Amino acid sequence: MHPRVFAALGADLVTNDVVAVIELVKNSYDAFATRVDVTFGSSTQRGPYLEIKDNGVGMDRKTIEEAWCVVATPYRKDHPIATSGKRTRRTAGEKGLGRLSAARLGKKFRMVTKSESDSCWLVTVDWSVLAEEQSLDECFVTCRPYPKECPFRETGTRVRIFDLNAEWSPDQITELEENLKRLVSPFSKVRDFSIYLTPPNTEQEEALTTEIVAPEFLSHPPYAVRGQVTEAGEVKARYEFKPIGRATGRTLPIRLEWSEIYNNSEIKAKLQQKSPDCGPFSFEIRAWDIDAENAREIAEHFEIAKGHVRTMIRAHKGISVYRDGILVLPKSEDNRDWLGLDLRRISKVGNRLSTSQIVGYVSISADENEDIDDTSNREGLARNAAVLAFQEILKAIVSELEKQRDEDRLKPGDEVKLRDLLDDISAEELVNDLSEMADEGGSAKEAYLRARTFSAKLESVRDALKKRLVYYSRLATIGTIAQMLVHEIRNRTTAIGRFLRSARAKGWKSEENRQFEDQLKLAEAAVQSLEKLADTFAPLASRNFKRGRRDAILEESITRCVALLDGQIKKEHVQVEFASGAETHVAIDPGELDTVVLNLLDNALYWVQKADGKQKIEVRCRATHDGDRVRVTISDSGLGVAAEDASKIFLPGVTRKVGGIGMGLTVAAELVSEYGGRLGVEPKGKLGGATFTFDLPMKV
Repeated sequence: MHPRVFAALGADLVTNDVVAVIELVKNSYDAFATRVDVTFGSSTQRGPYLEIKDNGVGMDRKTIEEAWCVVATPYRKDHPIATSGKRTRRTAGEKGLGRLSAARLGKKFRMVTKSESDSCWLVTVDWSVLAEEQSLDECFVTCRPYPKECPFRETGTRVRIFDLNAEWSPDQITELEENLKRLVSPFSKVRDFSIYLTPPNTEQEEALTTEIVAPEFLSHPPYAVRGQVTEAGEVKARYEFKPIGRATGRTLPIRLEWSEIYNNSEIKAKLQQKSPDCGPFSFEIRAWDIDAENAREIAEHFEIAKGHVRTMIRAHKGISVYRDGILVLPKSEDNRDWLGLDLRRISKVGNRLSTSQIVGYVSISADENEDIDDTSNREGLARNAAVLAFQEILKAIVSELEKQRDEDRLKPGDEVKLRDLLDDISAEELVNDLSEMADEGGSAKEAYLRARTFSAKLESVRDALKKRLVYYSRLATIGTIAQMLVHEIRNRTTAIGRFLRSARAKGWKSEENRQFEDQLKLAEAAVQSLEKLADTFAPLASRNFKRGRRDAILEESITRCVALLDGQIKKEHVQVEFASGAETHVAIDPGELDTVVLNLLDNALYWVQKADGKQKIEVRCRATHDGDRVRVTISDSGLGVAAEDASKIFLPGVTRKVGGIGMGLTVAAELVSEYGGRLGVEPKGKLGGATFTFDLPMKV
């Protein structure tokens, strides 16, 4: 071979400077290092340099000569397990070309290394000189004892590359940092390998050394699917839905057979029908909704800048393959979508996930997945039947994740407040979103997909408005009926009141008429209750109704609503526990408060009678920590709420009641939200059934 093979294998075969650094860091991992430092520094004698320093096992003179100096050495292939004391680690490299990555980065190479059994050695290489020689017989590496104090406490290797071939820009440093974060999977159990990065100094400030770690929120995705694929191609997994900042969610077992994946594949002619031949592997794929509102929710919950949310997901985006814990692919931005998810998504924007919404981890091993091999340029997988089957299985898993996410995610029109639904018609959010995406360095393809998503969202809003109008037309009818009922109640109670007053005036009471006296008192109490009820709801039936004109006493509202349901409570022998002694003044119209409380109590009554055992409803009120609001909790001993219904019961038309129209909880939730509160549910609450909680503002 001609000596210029060093340039071909180094500078040309390794296609990206970032990939070249990663290959050198992987060498540190293979050397059983627990810490590696990547530093951009400068020497007064030799100028700028790039340094990779580790505390690994180092090399003795024999290893330098017989392994490091031999291009394409089979050393790692023959010694796939690194050992240090009682610990073992599967090595990441086996082609024997990784060290030539240094030739891409710079012309001059200086390595200091020390093993436990030998002294410290200095190895120097000038790649430009080697490439100019005419024969391999004239190519030499200088190896001599290190003349200075050994830079390692015990063992290790330090590589410094001088005469760099290119100046590293801030964008390249950012890309390097993002890719180093992915070198060891953020989901991996590898905890004994840390990477630190020191970027170049700038004119404004001195560079700081930082540890490369994944952000916390990546460990808490709203949607995830985790599991294994057997040697026969059977997918055994579990889907998990955990909304950010909420206790309720959903889990679901997932099973897929290879025959099903094979039959649905568009490339079945290239696959083996009986088995995938790719070997068993495990996986975890996490997904996020990254529109402006969801990014804001994540940022607020994890106390980070909103702009960092999409930036960090983008840093880890796509599905990454790790062999024995170390990244195989993708290693550069250009190859993140190696499964073709973005192209596939364009045909169905509303439901499908883009690469920018996914952080995935696939774990393979050199022993069990020997046909899944990465190409020599480290940027892809060798194209064979096993790799194609591997890709088809992953696409099927992503499709299942998309299917379940579509069931759980908050779609346009699902929001409780109609006002929010109407706000979704505005394009202002899209404009702001695209502006933020541009500031964060998003690509034109991401912007296009965001615009397509917004278009799909408008279609969903239109459909949701149609659905809402049907239910609100019913409410409008109910409002008209309410006007009639208030009018009729007042007319009738006036007539009945005259009769009762006349009865009192005639003195119809004596010991013999004690029973009549008791009935008279009950009738008077009933009339007063009806008149008070009419007074409470009369403003709601008026066209001139405006919020803020009246406030309510919470305990009086609850007592009043319990009294309205007294007949049913006694009939079903339900114990209602409520301490009514206090007076909490809240800034909500009494009629609206009664509507909320009455709906929740009526709902509780319905379900307690469906359950066996003691029938009980408990109402509790307490001030929030800041003292500005009051929280009301209504618990029952009923059947509770099914897990699949917990996130949907406040939507219009969702009901499990026989003959119900599914608007009671929707109306209650909307009323609470109008006063800045939230109506939530705990599917299995304090008494075994459901627990509903809402908060309201205190009267100032």
